Amino acid sequence: MREKKRGKGMFIFICILVFLFSVGIGVYSKMKIQPSWAKKYSVKWSDDLGTLHKDISYGEGEAHKFDLYLPKDNDKENYGLVVYLHAGGFTAGDKSGDVEMLSWLCSKGYVACGINYTLRNETNEKSVLSQSNEIKQAIPVVIEKAKEYGYNINEMGIAGGSAGHSLAMIYAYRDSKEAPVPVKLLFGAVGPSSFYAEDWDIYGFDQDTDESRKGAAGLLGVMGGVELTPEMIKDGSYVEKLKPISAVMWVDENTVPSVVAYGKYDKVQPFKGSQRLLETYKKYNVDYKYFECSHSGHGLQNDNKVYQEWMETVEEYLNKYMPVK
Repeated sequence: MREKKRGKGMFIFICILVFLFSVGIGVYSKMKIQPSWAKKYSVKWSDDLGTLHKDISYGEGEAHKFDLYLPKDNDKENYGLVVYLHAGGFTAGDKSGDVEMLSWLCSKGYVACGINYTLRNETNEKSVLSQSNEIKQAIPVVIEKAKEYGYNINEMGIAGGSAGHSLAMIYAYRDSKEAPVPVKLLFGAVGPSSFYAEDWDIYGFDQDTDESRKGAAGLLGVMGGVELTPEMIKDGSYVEKLKPISAVMWVDENTVPSVVAYGKYDKVQPFKGSQRLLETYKKYNVDYKYFECSHSGHGLQNDNKVYQEWMETVEEYLNKYMPVK
């Protein structure tokens, strides 16, 4: 009976943390309430921009759908693709929430794409790992479908917000060598890149206690789609098991240029993890731009000037590494 209570307590604990991730979407959505300068990057979709094909399948799952935004100019020999992955704490969200960002990318002359992935819920055991593999599965289908519509893709960038940013980093850093076309750029905001337990201090996982190690094993195991034990947390053997979802562990001297933003007071994903990412960029001489929103949490809502600089730099890096010709 004691073991059952303990298991139930751990389940509730994990659910609370997953709920906190979902709450981050509400905070992150504050970025939708944007100042006047941001209107440049929030384009309303219209047929004047091109053609929008919705809910194209890339697999057999219910969530295995993507939307493809094709620019009006269809006479070029090659096009760059920019994939933007939605936020949602890995448990919520939809590609339809990024229409304005995707429309902006299309208006610049890119083929743009929003991809759905199977969300974690109480009836399945989906994880960041399974979701990252779905994105990997989708990319070749996206490129082939664009080609069928007359848009030959010869390079790509990948981006996202929060959970979507995390998945984008995993693809850009872990999977880019297997991409159908060269990956030229990564950009995004507030996505978890590190799953070292000590980085997750906002949940107390940096504490040297049995309770902390139980919590870390529970949440990080769920996110990684692996079975972890408190003993693994204590002896460090869990780290290698989480490598498939830890973008920071895949950064090296060949990592693509990256533009990222994080909130110093983020209570959803750990700011400490973003500092590890920053140091890793420096270590491997990655061409990066890291923006610290020193007055904000997960939504970056209190640093409009920094957020503006981040978006301007995103555009600068797009023009530099994926110029529309």
